[in-house]
Amino acid sequence: DDNEAPRAPLPEPWNEKLSSFQKLLVLRCVRGDKVVAAFQDFVGEQIGQRFIEPPPFDLAASYKDATCLVPLVFVLSPGADPMEYVVDFAAEMNMSKKFQSISLGQGQGPIAEKMMLASMERGTWVMLQNCHLAISWMPRLEAIVEQYDEDTIHKDYRLWLTSMPSKHFPVSILQNSAKMTNEPPAGVKMNLIGSYTPLTDEYLNKSSKPTEFKKLLFGLCFFHALVQDRRKFGPIGFNIRYEFTTSDLKVSMLQLEAFLEKYDHVPYQVIEHLTGHINYGGRITDDWDRRLVMTMLASFMTPDILSDDYQLVPGELNKSPPAGTRADYLRLIHAMPINPHPSMFGLHENADIACAQNETNAMCETLLSLQAKVSGGAGKSRDDILGETAKGVLDVGFKTFELDAVTQKYPLVYNESMNTVLTQECKRFNGLLALVNRSLQDLLKALKGLVVMSEELDKMATSLFNNQVPAMWAKMAYPSLKPLSAWVADLQRRVDFIKSWINDGIPPAFWISGFFFPQAFLTGTMQNYARKHVISIDTISWGFDVLEVDPASITEKPEDGCYIHGLFLEGARWNSETHALDESKPKTLFESFPVIWLKPVPERPKPTGGIYICPVYKTLTRAGVLSTTGHSTNFVLYVELPSTEPCSGLYSQYVETFSAHWIKRAVALFCSLNY
Repeated sequence: DDNEAPRAPLPEPWNEKLSSFQKLLVLRCVRGDKVVAAFQDFVGEQIGQRFIEPPPFDLAASYKDATCLVPLVFVLSPGADPMEYVVDFAAEMNMSKKFQSISLGQGQGPIAEKMMLASMERGTWVMLQNCHLAISWMPRLEAIVEQYDEDTIHKDYRLWLTSMPSKHFPVSILQNSAKMTNEPPAGVKMNLIGSYTPLTDEYLNKSSKPTEFKKLLFGLCFFHALVQDRRKFGPIGFNIRYEFTTSDLKVSMLQLEAFLEKYDHVPYQVIEHLTGHINYGGRITDDWDRRLVMTMLASFMTPDILSDDYQLVPGELNKSPPAGTRADYLRLIHAMPINPHPSMFGLHENADIACAQNETNAMCETLLSLQAKVSGGAGKSRDDILGETAKGVLDVGFKTFELDAVTQKYPLVYNESMNTVLTQECKRFNGLLALVNRSLQDLLKALKGLVVMSEELDKMATSLFNNQVPAMWAKMAYPSLKPLSAWVADLQRRVDFIKSWINDGIPPAFWISGFFFPQAFLTGTMQNYARKHVISIDTISWGFDVLEVDPASITEKPEDGCYIHGLFLEGARWNSETHALDESKPKTLFESFPVIWLKPVPERPKPTGGIYICPVYKTLTRAGVLSTTGHSTNFVLYVELPSTEPCSGLYSQYVETFSAHWIKRAVALFCSLNY
């Protein structure tokens, strides 16, 4: 439980027995969230502190490493643009009039080539921006650079290139170049400093409503810093990682300035709509993310912000500051902590643990991808381990379902849509199980040299060796983030669920996590109700009732609707005493959720309060894409959970005023975890 776990000594005799690297392995097993910090200490201890401290961005030093034959390459990162640095450096070197740049894209290749050839003769600088957008022209660029002739090229000529990380960028240029990268400001504090540094007192005071302008401008910059930094939390931050930029903030500032001059009063709703739905919302493709952004923005676009006592976000230093000068605001910002508490974003302190675990998992995946395929020493060879793994999965004994027997026992009938759902599930599982068995048998033959090890089998072997689910299986399977061993156990449990349905009849309570396609099951349940009561299915919607019972104790299915179980809650916990959502317990990231009774209700009246509209996803990534069925590949449905948080406004699926506290907490239910 120690916050300094990486540096805490292990119980003896292990503290003396184990090496630094072995201690890392122990830490990986017991405190995954602290592994990145421990790795930094390990690298600093073994090869030096300079390998873990990023060097300051120094364009002049990088320029010295370049020559007329050695290009300078900027590896771009989202939100960072080196163009202004290069323009300023060109002015410093008296090359402003001898500097040209072009942004690559469709049809720009030949123009860029002419520009390069002319610059080689005249000794000027040329900058080719966004090389990753001109994939087809990259081979030509590589040929030009390889044909550089020191005798004919002007010694003052310099080639500057910018590109996002791309597998299509010429490797030869990358190897023989001076490489640089510049990260955008990280953290709420650094973002706010970046927003306020270019401003002047003249700009802050030129509005006819200076107090309102300064207050709302600070709120706008604070909001921008929060949405930028919230992305570090991964899926609990935003379902999709959007590339918000300073341009979004600048446009919002211009609109704020214009509308304060245009109206006699402060048009909060107009500014909120333009900023949330258009300037920032224009990038947002997930409606649940849009709900979150609008909820966050509502805290800043309110008349309350004009009060000096108004709390923008939790924290002593986070009140709406008095209208002051640029220096006053920068003084206040510099007093903020570098690493803000998750509560500043509306998140629970557990979000920091989830963020650290995501970093650890990403780092370990990168390390695994770099692992050599040949083992040395007296241990088991790679092929031996692969053979054991493949046999272990085959020994589980996955057998396909006999569809003829299933359709005979559960025929297609008008009044029972669950029969169709069962048949469809069996077909999907059969496709997956057949592929798993066939590919494993082929791999064992390939390891013995009986068949050729194809590229597909080689990729599968690498995945099995790394305890990962092979891509060919994942393509045919349901969405899952589990490692191979847990995935196989989960598949076994899903198959057993379908088997018990076939053998024992329709279950009284459904393990919703066991379905390949849970949306079909939900539609089937709704269809059963509509046909039973002869009602149009379009007029029916779900009612929700959380039941404090053990799923195993349910012996009869409800008169209408269905009981579902097997969901996990993130961002909150269920309080059985208050029968409502409550704050998570420290260091408990997920909690099993009780049984939910989904009740079809015709012409259901809209709730007026006391609920949180909670999305249900298949996996922890949350984000999904629209499939050919018209459903998301990840989102399943939303459920209304009892909440004691304030609710206001008119009810709708994505309303941002129903339990804003839980919206900022990013509370969601999941069918499956990643372990």
